[in-house]
Amino acid sequence: MGQKMKFKVFLSMLLAVVLLAACGGTDNGDQETEEDTDVVAAASFVEDEEGLQAASDENGKWIIIPTTDINLGEELVVAGTFHDGGDESKDVYRKIAAYEQDDDRNITAQHTITTSRLVVQSENLNFQGGTLDGDVYVEADGFQLHETATITGDLVFANADFEASADISGTVEGETTVE
Repeated sequence: MGQKMKFKVFLSMLLAVVLLAACGGTDNGDQETEEDTDVVAAASFVEDEEGLQAASDENGKWIIIPTTDINLGEELVVAGTFHDGGDESKDVYRKIAAYEQDDDRNITAQHTITTSRLVVQSENLNFQGGTLDGDVYVEADGFQLHETATITGDLVFANADFEASADISGTVEGETTVE
């Protein structure tokens, strides 16, 4: 191949790269815009004990999504103030979504979190789908146990106000008490 031909091939390749880069900068097909951002963008997907502990503290995310069953060797504390969807203009809300769902939001799989005790310190925590295998101790307003969720142990509220603000439509296999 002659020098002129090599130069033409080089220019063609360079032009192709420039065109691809230019198109990539304007095509939002695979990129989320602010309007397209959804729950998943602010979620914390966890698959092990360390990830679950980190996602649950005050520096975690508003929604915690276990991707498998997780067995903790210690208690799990869910702390911090978070907002629905991670948007501070929305209501205070936090969620543990121990399930998987299809595009129509039908639950397709549920996961179990095994711990000696889940301590709820985040206001309006919703435990949805799946099973919490252990006790739950609530130290915050607005705890929710969704109808698709189960607690195998006891549910204990630190005071009557926390119990009064709770919405328990799921299953509690142990006793429900107030200290």
